[in-house]
Amino acid sequence: MASGSSFSAPKGTRDVLAPESGRWAELIARFAQVTERAGYGLVVSPMFEDLEVFQRVGEATDIVTKEMYDFHDKGGRHIALRPEGTASVVRAYVQHRPTEVPWKAWYAAPNFRYERPQAGRYRQHHQLGVEALGSPDPDLDVEVIALQADFYRSLGLSQVDLLINSMGTPADRANYSERLGRWLTERLDDLDPADRDTVASNPMRVLDSKRDATRAVTEEAPTTVELLSADAAAHFERVRSGLADLGIDHRIEPRLVRGLDYYTHTTFEFAALALDSAQNAIGGGGRYDGLAESLGGPPTPGVGFGSGIERILLACDAEGVLAERGGAASAFVVDVVDGTYARRLSTELRRAGINAGRAFDGRSMKSQMKSADRSGAALAIIVGDDEVAAGEATVRDLRQGGHQDRVSLDDLIEHVRKRL
Repeated sequence: MASGSSFSAPKGTRDVLAPESGRWAELIARFAQVTERAGYGLVVSPMFEDLEVFQRVGEATDIVTKEMYDFHDKGGRHIALRPEGTASVVRAYVQHRPTEVPWKAWYAAPNFRYERPQAGRYRQHHQLGVEALGSPDPDLDVEVIALQADFYRSLGLSQVDLLINSMGTPADRANYSERLGRWLTERLDDLDPADRDTVASNPMRVLDSKRDATRAVTEEAPTTVELLSADAAAHFERVRSGLADLGIDHRIEPRLVRGLDYYTHTTFEFAALALDSAQNAIGGGGRYDGLAESLGGPPTPGVGFGSGIERILLACDAEGVLAERGGAASAFVVDVVDGTYARRLSTELRRAGINAGRAFDGRSMKSQMKSADRSGAALAIIVGDDEVAAGEATVRDLRQGGHQDRVSLDDLIEHVRKRL
């Protein structure tokens, strides 16, 4: 937004700069490592799609009715910015029809929702996720949940609670929605006024409400597990036994019903116990066995999850893990001759895999040394007239009392490697 001649990021968005952005890079790199070990490949999809792609997630949901950023482009097409990750990946699957079974994808992408900004959730927020399509096997549900648990563990997070539930088959879901709707209608006056209209349009969304009056009512609501068909109950039991076999603790949460229309069978959510309980969900997902078909593809079972980068980092801060990093120089070249040595040596160090910084604009040695200190460099590599005459550089330790050595330029890279 503009104020006079100044601009700032739009409400509900933020800039991520170094060194914080280094944590983002580390987070994504670890996610890629965990998922690619299990055969998941990166998918990069457009940040906008035809509006109808996202309407398939549920036309009665707040995401579609209230929160979507949508517009008509210059060609008259009704376009929406991506509000969540799954629909775009499944659309890509339907369009390209990969032959692998199951087809496994991971992504890291911004999502957009016009909603009140809150802790770790902005109008442009960023999500990591996986989708696996083509198999109804409950062991695939277990694999996806285990990947998410392992990812959090790789970050050093230990205070994480896994909640699971089952929506059952599409018929089970429909039966439950109808029964829940009747049950809530009988108690309509006891619900928070803000939740009453939702009973008719999408009763399962009422279970997601954080409003005290509504939560008090829904404590006694019927649960999905009570109404599962035999096949759905067997699927859920296989998931639970698989998690137990892998040593992944979990508990059933009857409220975890996922208001998005495409969810069936397993639903799950990870909560960071170190965060405020009202906003402690750091990721979740479930099985969606009808979404590909609703997007024009053949019946294709699928399962996946999404996890918000901003909320994960809040959890890392709360537990004191994944400290800021990125951009800091391991060595800083201080050239008090003419800048030529700084240019050459910093490039040679970087090509050798060593982070290296330098100053510009012909600054004094004192000024360059201040820059070296501010950069966080471990070593200063000083080149003056005396060093040039001897074909050497002075390597000064910036961490341990200023110990320094004169080193031949030919041996500099190996010496720096050893010192670091």
